[in-house]
Amino acid sequence: MNALYLVAIGSVPAQAMEWIENAAAEWYPLPIRRLPPLLIPEAAYDARRKQYQSVEFMKALAQAAPRDACRILGVTDVDLAIPMLSFLFGQAQVDGRIAVISLCRLHQEFYGLPADEQVLRERTIKEVLHELGHTFGLVHCNQPACPMSLATHIGLVDSKQKEYCERCGMQLVERFSALEAEV
Repeated sequence: MNALYLVAIGSVPAQAMEWIENAAAEWYPLPIRRLPPLLIPEAAYDARRKQYQSVEFMKALAQAAPRDACRILGVTDVDLAIPMLSFLFGQAQVDGRIAVISLCRLHQEFYGLPADEQVLRERTIKEVLHELGHTFGLVHCNQPACPMSLATHIGLVDSKQKEYCERCGMQLVERFSALEAEV
């Protein structure tokens, strides 16, 4: 069966990768595998904005994806953006194989607050569910507590639950059933 691959891009805390692996294993009925860390793509840095363009991360993930990769999720700790948005918590190909999340703005320290590992863990899991949900065809949900709801600031991430709403959960089950039928 095809696998879900996880890969750190740049320096990512080992503990965060464990949280991500556990969350992925809980929600996605696929073998979970890790790839060796990737370097941050040189072309990604935008000196004017002091951020990294996520498209370059997506390209690096596509190149690194093994043949049996059903999905590949990259995890970085640098600040991501795209030209039309001032920042991203993550990005994914809707109904595609590639997704990336950034831990940068999930840290309490980014907002001038003391570090809080529990808050970082919760936010990380929510973003993993959000971006991987996109790869399985889920779109933004109108239920604010659903991980698939759009989050344009950290308060919206904090207001999400760590589980899909009934509608998104059912859509995900349908996607997995379709995947199994293909095998």
